[in-house]
Amino acid sequence: MARAALLVLCCVLGAILPVATFTQKADMSSKAHDLHFASLIIDTHDDTTQRLLDPSFDLAARHSDGNIDIPRMREGGLGAIFFSIWIPGSVTGSEAVKRAMDQIDAVRQTVARNPKDLELCTTAAQLVAAHKNGKICALMGVEGGHMISSDLAVLRDFAALGVRYMTLTHSVNDEWADSSTDKPAHNGLTDFGKQVIHEMNRLGMMVDISHVADKTFYDALAISEAPMIASHSSCRAICDAPRNMTDQMIKDLAAKGGVIQINYHVGFLSQEFQTAQKAHPEYGQQIQDEAKKRCAGKEACELVETEKVVREFVADGKLPRVDWTKIIEHIDHAVKLVGADHVGLGSDFDGAVMPYGMDDVSQLPRITDALLKNGYSESSVQKILGGNTLRVMEQVEATAKRMGGK
Repeated sequence: MARAALLVLCCVLGAILPVATFTQKADMSSKAHDLHFASLIIDTHDDTTQRLLDPSFDLAARHSDGNIDIPRMREGGLGAIFFSIWIPGSVTGSEAVKRAMDQIDAVRQTVARNPKDLELCTTAAQLVAAHKNGKICALMGVEGGHMISSDLAVLRDFAALGVRYMTLTHSVNDEWADSSTDKPAHNGLTDFGKQVIHEMNRLGMMVDISHVADKTFYDALAISEAPMIASHSSCRAICDAPRNMTDQMIKDLAAKGGVIQINYHVGFLSQEFQTAQKAHPEYGQQIQDEAKKRCAGKEACELVETEKVVREFVADGKLPRVDWTKIIEHIDHAVKLVGADHVGLGSDFDGAVMPYGMDDVSQLPRITDALLKNGYSESSVQKILGGNTLRVMEQVEATAKRMGGK
């Protein structure tokens, strides 16, 4: 989730974008079309969960706002989606646990209401089987270790309810790990934090190092017995955001079997955008104020209007336009570093500001088309689209079995 990097812009919980239809067969080669819709496509990070909390929101209906709904997932060929369970880092203790549980329940209830389209998946085998049966797999990842309230029993409860990864921190430090966007307090992981990694390995939960401080990353890498993921991070060499990974981190993650899933947020894709927002920090407050003015205090409305105001700032030349091809640039960079076996997709849909041309999930086929045009083999494309994430899930499950857990 991109909130910390974009000040108010990154507080967007529902990325609300102009509808831009991607006419798949007309806009891409037939080879790319056929490959895309024959592939298992996994997105490891979507914040649509926040919308599921609204009883009036129906995931089965086509919406003119936001990035994700079932009709558009079908159009984009998405086979599996990790719904993010997110609570601000300022909310801690029992309240954070309760609110996380409410979101987990919202995901599970959404699946129950849409049995023809969705299936709750907790293993790699279930994911493959559901895809063969034409179902979209719903999975869950907890975005921020503060939600376990320093209690391994809560972590076990999350796992039992279907959570399959946990991001160790969000935008601020938690009680046992340092965040990439906060002042270091623990020098990485505390002793309890190391216990968390061990228990996640035993439970078959993927360790997610998006959002964590560099030292936290290396501490986790040193002790995790299973490959780790960066569920929604991009490349720091292209865009110097602390949430992105350095070239060496990407190499070290891959050396132990891990995967970096590229984030689509404009502030993590584009150095130009990063530079512009740093030069004009007042824009964040202006955008927030304008959204509140339009919505008269209605939170759901503010989420819609914030994204619209951001686009207006781009149209006025205050913030630079970022196009979807930057996603391909980050994929290419990571692949050149570590090969196609260690790169995936973690969009941050419904939780960040999307680049033009990747306005919603229906436009995912653009990625397949671009990769083929860049000379990627079909097998490499399929690994990036989802095969690499599936492989990590299998390895994490195998580790848990070996440790006597899941």
